[in-house]
Amino acid sequence: MDRLSSTTIIPDTFQGAKDDLTMQLELVWSQIKAPLIVPLLRIAVFLCLIMSVMMFIERVYMGIVITLVKLFWRKPEKRYKWEPMKDDIELGNSSYPMVLVQVPMYNEREVYQLSIGAACGLSWPSDRIIIQVLDDSTDPTIKELVQLECQRWASKGVNIKYEVRDNRNGYKAGALKEGMKRSYVKQCDCVAIFDADFQPEPDFLWRTVPFLVHNPELALIQARWKFVNSDECLMTRMQEMSLDYHFTVEQEVGSSTYAFFGFNGTAGVWRISALNEAGGWKDRTTVEDMDLAVRASLKGWKFLYLSDLKVKNELPSTFKAYRYQQHRWSCGPANLFRKMAMEIINNKKVSLWKKIHVIYSFFFVRKVVAHINTFVFYCIVLPATVLVPEVVVPKWGSVYIPSVITLLNAVGTPRSLHLLVFWILFENGMSLHRTKATIIGLLEASRVNEWIVTEKLGDALKAKAGGKAAPKKPRFRIGDRIHLLELGVGFYLFFCGCYDFMFGKNHFFIYLFIQSFAFFIMAFGYVGTFVPNS
Repeated sequence: MDRLSSTTIIPDTFQGAKDDLTMQLELVWSQIKAPLIVPLLRIAVFLCLIMSVMMFIERVYMGIVITLVKLFWRKPEKRYKWEPMKDDIELGNSSYPMVLVQVPMYNEREVYQLSIGAACGLSWPSDRIIIQVLDDSTDPTIKELVQLECQRWASKGVNIKYEVRDNRNGYKAGALKEGMKRSYVKQCDCVAIFDADFQPEPDFLWRTVPFLVHNPELALIQARWKFVNSDECLMTRMQEMSLDYHFTVEQEVGSSTYAFFGFNGTAGVWRISALNEAGGWKDRTTVEDMDLAVRASLKGWKFLYLSDLKVKNELPSTFKAYRYQQHRWSCGPANLFRKMAMEIINNKKVSLWKKIHVIYSFFFVRKVVAHINTFVFYCIVLPATVLVPEVVVPKWGSVYIPSVITLLNAVGTPRSLHLLVFWILFENGMSLHRTKATIIGLLEASRVNEWIVTEKLGDALKAKAGGKAAPKKPRFRIGDRIHLLELGVGFYLFFCGCYDFMFGKNHFFIYLFIQSFAFFIMAFGYVGTFVPNS
């Protein structure tokens, strides 16, 4: 009898302790909620709404400008002098500018043949072009393969130089800088740069170099990227949507209004005198291309973007490779902004409006505010209002503005409009990684100069070149490791969704549940496994 009574007392004791703990937590929450949580959340909402308005104005402005450009603006050939290069009977081929083509690479087993072949296939007088392969490979087998490939093209009469160095200081910027020191480069007028997965068409130089020849104020001619593996999986389709907006709108608007935009690091031609005047390549950030572009612009040089000239390349098709690339693309610009803000402000060669454009629009809104607000507002602050109903987010801030921004972004890729919901979830999920990288760049914390070369698989490029469909490799596998931050945000959103479903009045629970699921997918690396219908 005593034993029976003791077994009934123990559960009651546990239940009592549980009730006491619950009451204590509710008491603590009620005591800190009104004086602390509510004011802080209202301040956060206010700041996020300000950043949302900044993003909204920026997107609407660019939408208006790109519409006017497409309707009324003259084509590059009309805005700048452009004439096809012609033979000179007296001077012969010496009338053509000497062109250097740089192809930096690092352990590019899958794509080295394609990139070297495309560079050597460029049409230009053979005695007025030098192909320079900058091989930083650490794998001796790959290094030997690249060297043999260069020797093969040299045996065909191509003026190709195979260059190596005994260290990887400065990564890509260091390799490009070292390549510019070679004695034969002194005779060159222009330098075209192609990353290892880029395949320019043979007429690339005929369509770009004349702009530099006939317009001495131009320093850079930038071509558009064409993604040959965008249909490989859902993740590559999402990347295509984001990058198409960048090339269709951001680059075009910058070129048409201020003759300034960020050099994309590849598929472009520089005037070597402008490159040298700007200080050459610097490895102080992971965005050496953007660094050079800003410095050249501050010297008064102008840039031209050719949207009709496309160069084939490959998108990262693994989540691991994409994360590393996005860390570099988010951390680098923020760090460059920190380093160059005062230099831009104090510059005397450019107009006030161009300074405002570079500092506010190019750097602050696009490279800092966009990343931070996307994560903080839609993944932290907005879900928190479910737990604190005293804080109300106006509908124009939570629905209308993000809807307009999303639709304006989607116009760059009309064929993917049916994937818009997936793109929103994907971008919100990646915003955590980008925000972390942006903060690292602004604070110059650890990993600020981390450079991991984006993995290229080459399968899609080979299939495109050979006209055969490459066999799909199974990609549904767990990631190399669990990403705890994504996992934590996923649980936070799931908890907020459950609370809203049971007690809340905001009716965000559907969004919260779906977005939490997206974070769980990213936490375990299950991204890029689904191949969508076109």
